[in-house]
Amino acid sequence: MSGQGVWGLGFSPAAASVLSQLHAAGVIQGHLEGSADLRKHWHQAQAFVVVGACGLVVRQIAPLLQGKDQDPAVVVVDPQGAFAIPLLGAHQAGGDSLSQRVAAVLGAQVAATGACSGAGRLALDSFGRAWGWRQNSAGDWSGLMQRAARDEQAVRVCQEAGSRHWQTLPAAGGITISPAPGLGDQQPPGETKPDLLISHRQGPGCRWHPPSLWLGMGCERNTSLELLERLVDDTLRTHGLATEAVAGIASIDRKAEEPALLDLAHRRQWPVRWFSAAQLTPVAVPNPSAAVAEEMGTASVAEAAALLGAGPGGQLLVPKTILHRQGEERGAATLAISLADEQWAPTKGALHLVGSGPGRLDLLTPEARRVLAEASVWVGYGLYLDLIEPLRRPDQLRCDGQLTQERERCALALALANQGLTVALVSSGDSGIYAMAGLALELWLQQPTDARPRFAVHPGISALQLAAARAGAPLMHDFCTISLSDRLTPWAVIEQRLQAAAAGDFVVALYNPRSRDRDWQLGRAREILLQGRPAHTPVVVARQLGRSEEEVSLHTLGELPLESVDMLTLVLVGNSTSRCDGAWMVTPRGYPGAELA
Repeated sequence: MSGQGVWGLGFSPAAASVLSQLHAAGVIQGHLEGSADLRKHWHQAQAFVVVGACGLVVRQIAPLLQGKDQDPAVVVVDPQGAFAIPLLGAHQAGGDSLSQRVAAVLGAQVAATGACSGAGRLALDSFGRAWGWRQNSAGDWSGLMQRAARDEQAVRVCQEAGSRHWQTLPAAGGITISPAPGLGDQQPPGETKPDLLISHRQGPGCRWHPPSLWLGMGCERNTSLELLERLVDDTLRTHGLATEAVAGIASIDRKAEEPALLDLAHRRQWPVRWFSAAQLTPVAVPNPSAAVAEEMGTASVAEAAALLGAGPGGQLLVPKTILHRQGEERGAATLAISLADEQWAPTKGALHLVGSGPGRLDLLTPEARRVLAEASVWVGYGLYLDLIEPLRRPDQLRCDGQLTQERERCALALALANQGLTVALVSSGDSGIYAMAGLALELWLQQPTDARPRFAVHPGISALQLAAARAGAPLMHDFCTISLSDRLTPWAVIEQRLQAAAAGDFVVALYNPRSRDRDWQLGRAREILLQGRPAHTPVVVARQLGRSEEEVSLHTLGELPLESVDMLTLVLVGNSTSRCDGAWMVTPRGYPGAELA
């Protein structure tokens, strides 16, 4: 994404409210005023979100149109914010994906008119962006899409690099995927070239290039930028490798302030990874050097750095090449190139921890909806993903996990984000409350700082909040939450916390209160809490919150129906001042002996 970003524009009195929501959610970077601003920003902007009538918008943009390769995307939103219409640049300019983000924030419906989006099929000329791939510009992409529109199964797609998870998407069901050609595009006798090739190699035709090549580089002090660029370009060209497939540069940390290396990375927009001599030394390479070992403390810089940069399973594709200065150039440099096992671009990926709330779609936050719309992959426990499944598009991958395999789910989500993908790791309720955010963050922090995807936690409505809302106002004074599961916390510690909560007269929310294998802990928790408050203390028992089977009932602590409680239940115990009035429970804001201003 380049240019001046995504701008909002209004041709309706109601536009300000719609655009303010989109600006607050980060979908647009600002508002423009009228036709003059539209013309001023047209050639630099990535996209426009315009609130108004489609006919008016068409008349405004018609004189500005140049071609599908030059024009920005235009998404039209009706003044009520009910529909998002990708009017222009749906594929190449990203209009489809922008309309999905807009709709997620507004709670709107996407009115897509394109052949692919309408039929739930992958758009072959744009789907790779969601997987972190770059597109070559030489292919006849319009011709490819026309052939796919006539007969999708007649289009032959081959893949020799990059993540293959996309092949399992529902939207990819009609695509014919053939074995990848060999090196040099040598085809078996009688077999035609693929219509679309997903590869790390350059060549003719339509190609997507996954971020799969890592450049390991070393250089003398104050080597010229021109020399480094010549070395990179000549080596890639000689070996038939695509510049678009380069994921980044790797080198020894002693070169972290080398101007030419930093300039090269900045100019090409390639991330850089720096490795210490201790990290490089154990890497087996074909061309170790005693001279390099004496100078750098390790026998290899370029080859070892390339292999480490490419991530787990990377293989050396081009051994060390040395280039000396020419003319007015300075210095000398080495280059080696490794190929990632699939693709490896940690700093291009994103790991989003999404709290899906209790399960009802109308209880999802707009922020959670937006992130789910932007993600290429959803990871989570199957039941939780089922609850939000109506929001998933055919072009989004779903990865189900088992109930007790939290670490495995976090590791999978992080591994996919390390490939350069945008991943939503979904928890029910709030992901930061007894859910996945802490474990995911711990695993993320174990990665080097220069090899981490973006990380963000997006809150959801917790069971605690919804139970309180259903019962009235039980959380109007100090409260705490305690999990009765002793899988991760010794029961002796749980008892200490229950005793402290009882002594402190906190309102207490009990999570994981009772299961078939842990059927006595809730009874013991009741005994401890009764030491600090009367038996008539009100208790909320809330089961299956936010779902069709929801049940919420009021009881007393002394007569708590233990047998009706299970792992789908939250138990909310009042403090000594909490009381019930009919179907409502309230905890006063003030405490006995205190004065309220």
